[in-house]
Amino acid sequence: MKKIIFSLLGLFSFNLAAQEIYPEINSAAEEIEEQVISWRRDFHQNPELSNRETETAKKIAAHLKSLGIETTTGIAKTGVVGILKGGNEGKTVALRADIDALPVTERNDLPFKSEVRTEFLGSETGVMHACGHDTHIAIMMGVAEILSKNKDKINGTVKFIFQPAEEGPPPGEEGGASLMIKEGVLKNPDVDAIFGLHINSETPVGTIKYKPEGTMAAVERFVINVKGKQTHGSAPWSGTDPILISAKIIDGLQTIISRESKLVDAAAVISVGKITSGIRFNIIPESAEMIGTIRTLDPDMKALILKRMNDMVPAIAKAYGGEATVEIQNNTAITYNDPELTSKMLPTLQKVAGKENVVLAKATTGGEDFSFFQEEIPGFYYFLGGKPLDSNEPAPHHTPDFFIDESGMLVGVKTMSQLAIDYLNQ
Repeated sequence: MKKIIFSLLGLFSFNLAAQEIYPEINSAAEEIEEQVISWRRDFHQNPELSNRETETAKKIAAHLKSLGIETTTGIAKTGVVGILKGGNEGKTVALRADIDALPVTERNDLPFKSEVRTEFLGSETGVMHACGHDTHIAIMMGVAEILSKNKDKINGTVKFIFQPAEEGPPPGEEGGASLMIKEGVLKNPDVDAIFGLHINSETPVGTIKYKPEGTMAAVERFVINVKGKQTHGSAPWSGTDPILISAKIIDGLQTIISRESKLVDAAAVISVGKITSGIRFNIIPESAEMIGTIRTLDPDMKALILKRMNDMVPAIAKAYGGEATVEIQNNTAITYNDPELTSKMLPTLQKVAGKENVVLAKATTGGEDFSFFQEEIPGFYYFLGGKPLDSNEPAPHHTPDFFIDESGMLVGVKTMSQLAIDYLNQ
């Protein structure tokens, strides 16, 4: 009976504390909104590619140090980690923001438009925050400022993880969440849970979307090399056409999805994004290369697809007189929201954004290397509305016209701040 009474008293104390703290967090977030927008515009105008975020990291580290937060740089090449100890002992929660941009040339007409140019994989390109990571950095810097000024109300420790290379490191390099974990980012102190968010150009400002369990797909990158026999284009019978074989392989891969994958259980996708072959209109070439992606939301379905690809690709090539190999590289795991943690923190999102604005969503076939953190500890990842108010057809992420309504960041600052406090003060 005493245990029940103490438990109820503890729950009452937490609810009372949350009610007392929330107005302060709410007001503090509104006070620094203009600063958060200013930070975001600076990062947008000065984007840096994966594993090359040196200036971005310097700005983040300078801000954390100015707040008196213990700061470490150079983690996973350019990552920054800040540790904020609360006024009382308790658990440790991590908040993560990704910081890299993409090799995309911006088309938006903005006063803070990116004009950065670079070379990527041998081609000249623009650089753009075409996925909203600039907003994630700014939001997290705002959260760090708010929590640092309320650390006496925090029972435990907050670890701020500013992660490079979420979009994937350059070929031949390590990077991203997996390298941060390898270098001990979840240790010293050991992290008990982690939260992350992603702004979304198709979700209305003020709306939050979430899903327990599998919410984003595991991502694999594959390379298929086809070998044929070169000959004159006028005499295809004298050689073996790797382009024809490639077409048959692509067709075969789609039957794995349409005829062998149980799509009523979970979505799955195989897409070929690049095919390279040949040099002249009247020469059947000797070889072809295909590069693509696999997206799965179910571990058993993923295992089936990978097995069938390894079986099918060389068999199809052999049937047409050629040879083929397939290499599959894991990019991310399934972004899996721990059900207990999700249920525990849902009231916080509803308190901040309004119950009517927190929407249960369906899983997506996008990928996110936040999933590697979730393989180690319980994690919760949600989507933040950033849809331009005057746009009926907002540009998708990873495109030159991608655009975010900056007013959506305020809810991000409020929710991430309150999630950290509520988790630790429970």
